[in-house]
Amino acid sequence: MPSAPITAIDSHAHVFARGLPLAATRRHAPDYEATLAEYLALLDAHGVSHGVLVQPSFLGTDNGFLIDALRAAPARLRGVAVVDPLVDDATLPAMAEAGIVGIRLNIVGMPLPDFARPDWQRLFARVNALGWHVELHRESRDLALAARPVLDAGCALVVDHFGRPASAPDDEGFAWLLRAADRGRIWVKLSAAYRNWPAATDACAHAAAQALLKAFGPDRLMWGSDWPHTQHREIADYTTAHAALAGWVPDAAVCRRILVDTPARLFKFKTGDITDDQ
Repeated sequence: MPSAPITAIDSHAHVFARGLPLAATRRHAPDYEATLAEYLALLDAHGVSHGVLVQPSFLGTDNGFLIDALRAAPARLRGVAVVDPLVDDATLPAMAEAGIVGIRLNIVGMPLPDFARPDWQRLFARVNALGWHVELHRESRDLALAARPVLDAGCALVVDHFGRPASAPDDEGFAWLLRAADRGRIWVKLSAAYRNWPAATDACAHAAAQALLKAFGPDRLMWGSDWPHTQHREIADYTTAHAALAGWVPDAAVCRRILVDTPARLFKFKTGDITDDQ
């Protein structure tokens, strides 16, 4: 199937349905669906050509629904899976064939795993060999501790949701993230600002985005909608999320690199299909 021209990439969204098996340990269990058809319609309505689907935490390591979604729209979608560190060797290449390009460590509010264990180190080595990235969702206070084993293993690291600063963008964990830009193997998603600063989202997100832009440059920043905004649907929607980037990063040329060029490379979309249309 030929790829559609890339006008913009939403680097962070989720799809799920009622009745799917839920993880035994979970922070949230939605009572609604977020279907692939709904998501693709939102992309179309906002001029976003491509998307990256991330396995929701409440579905654990059963990535079947995610993979079915990727196979339904392979030219438009890539995926980030959640896997057990003991996942067998045949599973990861099969996931890659389906459009998976990374694994997620979604460990907000959980005990920090011992990533120095041999099973985790072997997983990171296999992820690295596939050319995948490791996506980290963790409170900013633990970013350095959680990120170090991933970086030491040679993996590309993607940090979720501005790095989840606990307060204003100058907190200690966020300051570490800015300093860590020099490593050259960290990317950050400008997404879900409402999860960090519900009382002052716009001002704090703008300040954080500008600080990240100064440290990382647009070649290692990406935008994500965080659709369907689980646990925050009363204050967030796709239209607002889509418009937010222009407020955080007013320069249109810089926005384009964040929306198109950077995620196209990292998530393995065909860069030859990039278009100048927005």
